[in-house]
Amino acid sequence: MITRNPCIANIKAGYLFPEIARRRREFAVTHPDAKIISLGVGNTTEPILPHIDQGLVEGARQLATPEGYSGYQDEGLLSLRKRISSVFYKEAFDADEVFISDGAKCDIGRLQLLFGAGAQVAVQDPSYPVYVDGSVLSGAAGGWNGAGYAGITYLPCTAENDYFPDVAALPENGLLYFCSPNNPTGAVATRAQLEALVKESTAKGLIIIFDAAYSEYIRDPTLPKSIFEIEGAKTCAIEVNSFSKPAGFTGVRLGWTVVPKTLKYAGGESVNADWARICGTIFNGASNIAQAGGLAALDDEGLLEIRQLCDFYLDNAKLIRAALRDLGIACVGGDNSPYVWARFPGRDSWDVFAEILEKCHVVTTPGSGFGPAGQSFIRFSAFGHRLDVEEACKRLAGLKK
Repeated sequence: MITRNPCIANIKAGYLFPEIARRRREFAVTHPDAKIISLGVGNTTEPILPHIDQGLVEGARQLATPEGYSGYQDEGLLSLRKRISSVFYKEAFDADEVFISDGAKCDIGRLQLLFGAGAQVAVQDPSYPVYVDGSVLSGAAGGWNGAGYAGITYLPCTAENDYFPDVAALPENGLLYFCSPNNPTGAVATRAQLEALVKESTAKGLIIIFDAAYSEYIRDPTLPKSIFEIEGAKTCAIEVNSFSKPAGFTGVRLGWTVVPKTLKYAGGESVNADWARICGTIFNGASNIAQAGGLAALDDEGLLEIRQLCDFYLDNAKLIRAALRDLGIACVGGDNSPYVWARFPGRDSWDVFAEILEKCHVVTTPGSGFGPAGQSFIRFSAFGHRLDVEEACKRLAGLKK
């Protein structure tokens, strides 16, 4: 009989969010009358807005006509790729540098195949779990040692360093997973910070995998929405993005990855060409219906709906942040991001999670699930119905008792 993949054996049992769901179910069994409100997992809650939804409907209708039917679109519809380049990058990229996917998380997983088991990997700490777990599954990292995974360079992002890593600690000739606005902290990197990151990455032969999934939540015009706003990034970065959080496509599944033709390996080979080869081999393209919705989301009316939806969740975030600060709990995020990162000094994150669930009947996300530097923090998500968020904020007053 074939033996188990040792990479899977290396990974800790239980992905963070299923573990939260398990604990929520257990609490519901012992507290059947409790109305539990979730401010935990970052899943959108509000309906897709009418114009974008009509794009999905029309996309489905077209498939029922001889002239509108389409089959495989491996790299994505040409019209959508061009529109993404126009809307988000001022036409800085050709269509064959933009690859349409079924979501940022999926592309982040596939990117592990691009660089293989020998890649040196660095991550912000705390960071989205898929960066680390995907590295372990690909063999680029080893087993859990109690504080982190062997072979992963954890770059602490704390209040003391303004939630931005020490770029001098970046490994050479490796990969850096970087998210801004950050999940989970809600921090957004400044232009000067990203300039330093690109400069150091170029000097060290490092490739940045820049996760911009929350970029449409940035309201401060001085903060960059894309790594490609920074000079030199085209030779050291890949950008991953998604329609999930700005357009409510978490269940529709649609995203994109930009791989510049100017990005090269140490030997001069094209990273873009290799990514095209991988996508053509293991991926048959995003749903054509989803892509029709994406086109609708990126016309003038659709962009207004995206702004409206993001503003709704940002207003939720303001309510959460205000409720926490009224309790004297220090927090960041929630202004240019849908996440609020709250600090509970000296306490175990899972213990705080349990207390909030027990006293307030509110589900959150323990910071330690995002990495060692997340210990003693809790992430609050603004993805929720307004009445639920308002009720949850009232219940948080129970933490005083």
